[in-house]
Amino acid sequence: MVNSVKIWLICAAVALTTFVHAIERYAYFGDLHVHTRFSMDAFAFGTRTTPDDAYRFARGAEIRHPEGYAVQLDQPLDFYAVTDHAEYLGGLTTLSNPEHPLFNTAIQLGILDESTVVERGRSHPDAGSFVAENITQRELRDAWQHVVDAAQRHYEPGEFTTFIGYEYTSFRNAGNLHRNVIFGTDQVPVDIFGRLDSFNPEDLWRWMDGQRGQGMRLLSIPHNSNGSDGWMFQDVQWDGTPIDTEYALLRIRNEPLVEVTQVKGTSETHPFLSPNDEWADFEIFPYRVASWLKSRPRGSYVRDAYLTGLQIERRTGVNPYRFGMVGASDTHNAGSRFDERTYAGKVGLLDAVPERRGSVPVRVEGTVPAYRHVFRTYYGASGLTGVWADENTRDAIFSAFTRKETFATSGPRIRVRMFAGHDFPNDMLARSDYARVAYARGVPQGGVLRRRRTAPDLLVVALRDPNAAPLQRIQIVKGWLENGLRREQVYDVVCSDGGEVDPGTNRCPDNGADVDLATCAIRKNIGAAQLSTIWKDPDYDYAQPSFYYARVIENPSCRWSTWDAVRAGVTPRAGYPTTVQERAWTSPIWIR
Repeated sequence: MVNSVKIWLICAAVALTTFVHAIERYAYFGDLHVHTRFSMDAFAFGTRTTPDDAYRFARGAEIRHPEGYAVQLDQPLDFYAVTDHAEYLGGLTTLSNPEHPLFNTAIQLGILDESTVVERGRSHPDAGSFVAENITQRELRDAWQHVVDAAQRHYEPGEFTTFIGYEYTSFRNAGNLHRNVIFGTDQVPVDIFGRLDSFNPEDLWRWMDGQRGQGMRLLSIPHNSNGSDGWMFQDVQWDGTPIDTEYALLRIRNEPLVEVTQVKGTSETHPFLSPNDEWADFEIFPYRVASWLKSRPRGSYVRDAYLTGLQIERRTGVNPYRFGMVGASDTHNAGSRFDERTYAGKVGLLDAVPERRGSVPVRVEGTVPAYRHVFRTYYGASGLTGVWADENTRDAIFSAFTRKETFATSGPRIRVRMFAGHDFPNDMLARSDYARVAYARGVPQGGVLRRRRTAPDLLVVALRDPNAAPLQRIQIVKGWLENGLRREQVYDVVCSDGGEVDPGTNRCPDNGADVDLATCAIRKNIGAAQLSTIWKDPDYDYAQPSFYYARVIENPSCRWSTWDAVRAGVTPRAGYPTTVQERAWTSPIWIR
């Protein structure tokens, strides 16, 4: 008996060692939400860059903004997806071909080229009607094939990964229900599913199930839930009946990720929903998409959805909102720089210069300078997706998506990873192979850890972007159910500059970081290049289902609107933040 136990222990040790050394994953950054001239709104506001241009931009090439100036990344990305709108895909691009039989008609109607932004905005609805009446199914298929071919041309396994994708643009009562559909292989359908097929996202998921049944790998990523007016993360189905097990399985099978931040606002949480979270009021875009109608916070934000998911799981046994976090740009210029200092707007000529963004007053001779009242002033310079993947290939990165081993950032390339486990070694953070041990003894972000009577160890490591502000703190955001009621708490878990967390408030001391608003200069000797810790929840309760995710906060830096004002020699516009604290979020780990 003793010998058999020894043999078992030796085998277990060998197996553990083999597993520990088998896993090595790397951080890769990319954008999964990009529009080119094949999207009607992008074309209408002057974008003429193609999917090929978009992929070249992602690899570091210079492209031309519709306003005429050059746009280029400081450093290339690792992966990229062009996701033009499914509705009338490539319609205006097709009609702009001088050899098209309707080219002259389109010119006469003024839908292909207008001289001012105002005229372009007025012509956009007319363009939509004209394209809807005249574009053929064959032309739509040709446009989709062009998108597919561009992704295939630029895919270089091990160097740069492209994903074939498109955007599904449903809405309800002006509430945004858009999703990006991303394919994990080069096998894609001849025709794609858009809102003209159905406004009901449940029909999209059923269509996706059908494609998966034919051997395809695909997923959809909801975005701008902040503008959904509460429709994105409800506890009922499209028809108003309570979410059941079948719905929950259908949704989580097709939507393992959510876009938590992008130009049109950050959707993590809202001050109304999280009044005790001092960092909740971050790049809040309060309106429904393309509207001045306010969006209801409840049902529109990701943390709220995580809590709703716990309640649904309690009732049905399945959590439809157990998704990981990603970030994106939603640029309609084929590329974004993800940077406050060089922010160039989102939609072509519409917000190409500070005056049109509302950050600098318009000066007209003989009149008092005045700001434009535009919702584009609420836009942010977000965002990016980070993944921990085995290698830079389509299969490896898509696999990271499906297991939710992802993180989102508001623009900077902050690298953050989190693990949860029981009984991590005391010297874990001092070990160069800490991640390998953590994989063997726990689960990474996006995973599920079986609960025990004692609190799990949460290991978090974050590295700053050397081209951005230093790190100020790491926080753990916890959500749980207490007798069926929703609860949340934010804990600072590690502080920069040697600060210690106050156990009474769960907050770090102020590290003194500030910004010179006259120049946007920051003090580089305050803050950290790296922060890490292993933390245990002091309020852990075995009986309470819960989730945890990490949020990494940088020191303050100038918001894009302040950079615009500094360059123009004017005071930053009142009523808008002058600074931001850029951040990163990990996917949660659920304790069940």
